[in-house]
Amino acid sequence: MIEENNIIAGRNPVMEAIKSNTEISSIMIAKGAGEGAIKAIIATAKKKKIPVKEVSSVKLDALVPAKNHQGVVASISPIKFVSMQDILKKASDKGEDPFIVILDGMEDVHNLGAIARTAEACGVHGLIIPKHRAAPVTTMAVKASAGALLYMPVCRETNIPMAMEHLKKRGLWIAGADMDGETKYYEANLKGPLAVVIGGEGKGMGRLVKEKCDFNISIPMAGRMPSLNASNAAAVILFEALRQRSGK
Repeated sequence: MIEENNIIAGRNPVMEAIKSNTEISSIMIAKGAGEGAIKAIIATAKKKKIPVKEVSSVKLDALVPAKNHQGVVASISPIKFVSMQDILKKASDKGEDPFIVILDGMEDVHNLGAIARTAEACGVHGLIIPKHRAAPVTTMAVKASAGALLYMPVCRETNIPMAMEHLKKRGLWIAGADMDGETKYYEANLKGPLAVVIGGEGKGMGRLVKEKCDFNISIPMAGRMPSLNASNAAAVILFEALRQRSGK
């Protein structure tokens, strides 16, 4: 459940939040409520590229105990998003090679938070996440990150493959975490300008994202489980990258 201090409910409040450029992670519309003011909210949100999804009225009732949501609830991000240029500038200002984590299709806010916590501990300069079909950066995600998301720059991109191409042009190599990856993670060169892609729970990276990676790395498994979950896999790979990048 999204906490009460992290949402805006009601047709006029949500529309005003959109118009005032409030950092909105997503907007939830009750199924069957797509007329009149709701229709205007949907159209305005789409112009500003804010994700909109239909949910049941029961879910909105649970989010707003007073049930005065009028069929629409906006999830407000507790952080301010940045651009890819901001992330690259952070690395440059520190005199370090860029080190970025890209999340593709991550839908669980707890995994998002856990990965952000690991990334911050490993010296990652920023996260890139999809604007649509991805876990929103909510108060729950911040809590799961133990506060790391308050320090970790996060960029939202509509098109992840295009973002990857931009990073390549800026000199970064892109490594995808994939259970069928051709290179074991500890044999891969994770030094220099680097972006690591972590796929979503269950499905992993999307086809186009996987094709855009320069190489794919895997984590050998000795037991019966075929793979780790996304946040655990990210921790293994990112700490190996930290080891290599620190020269140890």
